[in-house]
This record gives sequence, structure tokens and C-alpha cells, in this order.
Amino acid sequence: MSERVLVKQLQAREDGPVSVSGWVETVRDQKKVQFVILRDESGAVQLVNPATRPAEDGSEQDAAALALTESISGLATGTFLTVTGELKHDERVKLGGVEIKVGALEVASPALPETPIAADSGLDKRMDWRFLDLRQRRNALIFRVSTTLEHAMRQYWIDRDYVEIHTPKLMSSPSESNAELFSLEYFGDQTAYLAQSPQHYKQMAQAAGFGRIFEIGDVFRADPSFTSRHATEFTSVDAEISWIDSHEDVAAMQEELLATAIAAVKEKHGAEIEELFGVEVVVPTLPFPRIPLAEARDIVKARGHETQRTDGDLEPEGERQVSAHVEETFGHQFVFVTDYHPEIRPFYHMRDEESGLTKSYDLLFKGVEITTGAQREHRIDVLERQAVEKGLDLNGLEHYLDFFRYGVPPHGGFGMGLARVLMLLLGESSIREVTFLFRGPTRLAP
Repeated sequence: MSERVLVKQLQAREDGPVSVSGWVETVRDQKKVQFVILRDESGAVQLVNPATRPAEDGSEQDAAALALTESISGLATGTFLTVTGELKHDERVKLGGVEIKVGALEVASPALPETPIAADSGLDKRMDWRFLDLRQRRNALIFRVSTTLEHAMRQYWIDRDYVEIHTPKLMSSPSESNAELFSLEYFGDQTAYLAQSPQHYKQMAQAAGFGRIFEIGDVFRADPSFTSRHATEFTSVDAEISWIDSHEDVAAMQEELLATAIAAVKEKHGAEIEELFGVEVVVPTLPFPRIPLAEARDIVKARGHETQRTDGDLEPEGERQVSAHVEETFGHQFVFVTDYHPEIRPFYHMRDEESGLTKSYDLLFKGVEITTGAQREHRIDVLERQAVEKGLDLNGLEHYLDFFRYGVPPHGGFGMGLARVLMLLLGESSIREVTFLFRGPTRLAP
């Protein structure tokens, strides 16, 4: 077999023999010529074959040419095949300025003639047939963008001597609260929980003296929400750092991280994102604006929106209003909302001794929360008191609390939803569009 060449490599090759492999996107079977658009993971190329039809007078035809024509006529959209032929550069060819004259083709796997989804299929239908949905160039780009985004974040951390960790997803006790937990039987009479967050173990790494760590991994929330930004399983981007003075140190690291990663996406995919999604990737300037929660609530009210929440936190519409204000005032797509009341924060968030508010923030991107970050409480007596105030059983937190009994530096970190970042970066309406296989209250397959 000839060496396989990717479609994106064809323009740089000289005319001559070539072999490409991919799936059939379209077939135009005309009387005198056949055209096939073949797509692989890197792009699409036009195949051309002068059609050989059975002679009307019954005279003999070139058997090989006739068989090739019949094979092409019988190709169904989605069929995977390998083509060998002659590459020719021709500026008249709209698709990349090259085409391949088919010499032979070998079908690796035929497709059924009728596909179960179409361009106008609804989101649920497309999710049922996700592997077909992802063959579209636009949808495939999402995961190349995701790869670049994650790689740039990892590189940022690695360049600064962070340690990557992989925390357990099976836990003996909750990592956040007793709510939103998936539980399962674990060897007899034991109960295990799917991790809501790597929070406890990120902090364990601080007690272990690792200094700075990060993790990109799955987390699970038994949250029966049906919004465009919630999932029961999602990828969380987490970091934790020691020897901080306040949550501002965490925020400064995160804004630099995001600016670096988005710049990498713009450089590698910016033009294609604009072509396929109609969105310009904007690299954020530093620093991001900061607005205390109390001020944010005033901004929301001044813009004519009355919050319905009783705990003082922002509703989704409130988040959109604050972001709109920041966009209009500062020309910025990001904003840190800071200084949250302890009532709406986890027990392990440190509280300011003067104001009593937590040293924490939410980061909004284009009107949607993508992150919660904070300085953690590292003093065991304070931590236990705050846990009791939240109604938590200290016995259930025994292993976590042990981290703080043998010394731990002041530290803090954040957790960020990868799918939300991608959704907003690409201007999509739901995280289902940017998740490889979405999991929600009513979707457990495929």
C-alpha cells in the first residue's frame, strides 16, 4: 500500500502519484465524469474520474474502467475508503486548488445509503448520532480548539514549575457538600461517591508541599438541571497554589493563564473560527476588571433587573447584566465578581477578618460564570468551626481535616468548566455542542 497522505499536505506536494484515505462527503455522478468529495481529519479534496458507461450498442468496454465507474456510482455518503491516483494542481478547482484523478479505490467500510441525521436535524437527534455529527468540519474544529486550549494551559503551568496530578474520582465522603452526589455500592456494605470536585486532593497536595499543582479531569454532579450550561459529567480545569496573600494571587494567575491560552487559540485557529462560527477570538487584556458582589447587585438593579434570589447571589440574568455593563464600560469580555457572603460559599473559603466576607471570586465570561476561585482556610480550628456552621458532620470530613493537623501553607485555587469556556469562546448556545459526548439527567447514551 502506498503511504497515506493527509489532504492538508496535498498543496505542498508535486503533481504525481498519491494515496489518500477518508470518508465520502458527496458524490456527483454525471454522464461523462464523476466527482467525489473525500474528507479526512485534515480537510477535503476533490476526486475526479472520467466515467465509463456500458455501450448502448453492446460493444466491449474497458472492464477495469467500467468497474471503477460502477464502484463510484455505488458509493454512499460516509463510506470510508482509500484512493490512489494522480495529483494535479489546478487553480480552477475551488476546493484547495488540487484534485486527484482516481486510479483505483479500495472501500474499507461501506455506509448505509440513508443517513439518520441531516443538516437541519435537532440537537437531540444529532446527539443520538454524535459520531456522524462530528464528521462536519465545523464540529470537528471544536475539539482541535479544545486541544490547543488545554495544551496552552498545560504549557503555561509547566513553564512555571507546576505539578500535574490526577485525583481519585471515587471518594468515601463528599468533596463539596452532601447535595449533588452520585453514590454507588462499593464492595459489600461500603458506599462510594463520584467526585464532585478534586478540591480535597488539590489541598492535600498543598499539605504535601507540592507548592503549585493543576489537574484537567472529569467531575460529576447529580444536579437535575436542564440548562444550556449544566451537565452531570464534565471536564474541570483546576489549579491550586501555596504561599498566597489573598484570592487576588489566584485571580492574577488565572487571568494570565486564560490570556495565554486564548492567544494560542487565536493564532492557530482564529481565521477558521471566524469562517465557520462567525466569531472573532478576542485575546483579553490584563488585568480583568474586578467588581465586588454588592456593587454588582447595584449594577443589575440600575439596569432594570430585580433579582429573585434570597441569598444575594447573582442569577443568570444578573450575570449577563453585569457582563454587559463591563463590556460597555471597559470593553472587556471577562469580569471577576468578588467578596461573596459566607452563606453562599463552601465552608473551606477563607473569610476576611474585617468584613466577614469570603476571599473568593466568580469569573464571568460573556455573561456566564466559568469559575469559582478563593483563598482556602488553612487554620484547622477555623476550618472546623466553619464546617459545623454549614451543618457538616466533622466525622465525615475526618480524612480531609487531617491534612490541616500537620501544617499547611496559606493557599488557594480555582475550578473552571472547560465546556463553558469553549461554548462562549465559539459563540455556541449550549455546552452540549462542545462536549464530545454529553451527559445530563436524560442522556446516558451513546
